[in-house]
Amino acid sequence: MKILVTNDDGIHAPGLWALAAELKKVSEVVVFAPNREQSGIGTALTLRQPVRLTEAESSVPGIRAYGIEGTPGDSVIIALETVEDIAMVFSGINKGANIGDDVLLSGTVGAALLGYLHNLPSIALSVPSAEEMHFEVAAKLGGLLARKIAVQNSESMLLNINLPNLPLDRIKGIEVTRVGRGGHSNAIELGHDGKGNNYRIVLSQSQRNAKEGTDIWAVQRDKISITPLQGELSTAQGIPLDEDLPSWLLRELSL
Repeated sequence: MKILVTNDDGIHAPGLWALAAELKKVSEVVVFAPNREQSGIGTALTLRQPVRLTEAESSVPGIRAYGIEGTPGDSVIIALETVEDIAMVFSGINKGANIGDDVLLSGTVGAALLGYLHNLPSIALSVPSAEEMHFEVAAKLGGLLARKIAVQNSESMLLNINLPNLPLDRIKGIEVTRVGRGGHSNAIELGHDGKGNNYRIVLSQSQRNAKEGTDIWAVQRDKISITPLQGELSTAQGIPLDEDLPSWLLRELSL
């Protein structure tokens, strides 16, 4: 049994190697990760050009590592197609929270999603960024989950886990949460490169609604948030409009 470790911060990110080192205590680990930072790229795949793979220097003895000239999603796809006996996928540890609407943009979560779509237990781990990062708690938690998955022979699942950037003795608990609303709002910066105007999309200050029971609410209260993301893409709830939409459309279209 092998554990695939990937991320969107790039193959040299300290969080990735903290996680890989802990998971190596559980089983054989292989690292396939982008050769440069790829945050905010979601589940993007490189479809119109070849993707290069280069063996990279490993920061942990005994772990094979490969840098991918592409996205986190590319890294997962290539690993699953070229390495036998991968039993689970861990993505992270991301430097920066992946909570609220930002979950839909996250390359960390996107990589784990591709593992889930290949019917593997897949876990994304993130810690809010700061000058002094506490990756040790997230790495230990990843190791515990890998052991539990291996013992129980768990089926495909997708968990998005966010931990406060605190030492273990200051974390106030663990909550199973749902995805909150709100995230980093987008802004643009106007530039000029001699050929004309150009625009750079940047992330401004986050705007989040921390309702009780959400991932945002838990992390803001110094708790670990575990958000199950697996399930149907559609829900049983109705479309939130003031009329029965199918009936209204049928009437307006004269069908």
